[in-house]
Amino acid sequence: MDDTYYMSQALLEARKAEERNEVPVGAVVVCRERIIARAHNLTETLTDVTAHAEMQAITAAAATLGGKYLNECTIYVTVEPCVMCAGAIAWSQMGRLVFGAEDEKRGYQRYAPQALHPKTTVTKGVLADDCAALMRTFFADKRR
Repeated sequence: MDDTYYMSQALLEARKAEERNEVPVGAVVVCRERIIARAHNLTETLTDVTAHAEMQAITAAAATLGGKYLNECTIYVTVEPCVMCAGAIAWSQMGRLVFGAEDEKRGYQRYAPQALHPKTTVTKGVLADDCAALMRTFFADKRR
C-alpha cells in the first residue's frame, strides 16, 4: 500500500460526504499500514461547524488506539486542512500529514504555516487533480 492507495480511500470518504450534500472532504488515518479510522465532513448533518473530516478521523483513531497521541499514524486528507484541523493534528502529535488539493483560501499554510507539530512530516499533492476536481464540481453544482 502506498500514499496513492490511502488517498483513494480518503476520496471514497469524500464522495460519501458529497452524497450527503456535505462539502466533499474525506480523511483516513493509517497506523502500521492499516486504516484505523475513516471519516468525511459532517458539518451539515450534525449542524456542527467543527465536524470536519479530519476532526472526525482523529477522534475515531484515538478511540481505536485508546490514546490521544497519534505520533505513529498518518492522516490522509483530500483537501489541505484548515487552521482548526491543523491544530487538532498538532495536538494529536500526528506523525505525518498527507493531503491532496491545496486550499488557497482557507488552508492552514496561508494562515498558520507553523500550526502543525514540529515532528509532523507533510506530503502534498497526492491525487491532487482528483481531489480538486471533486471540490470544483461540488461548488459548481451549488452555484447552478
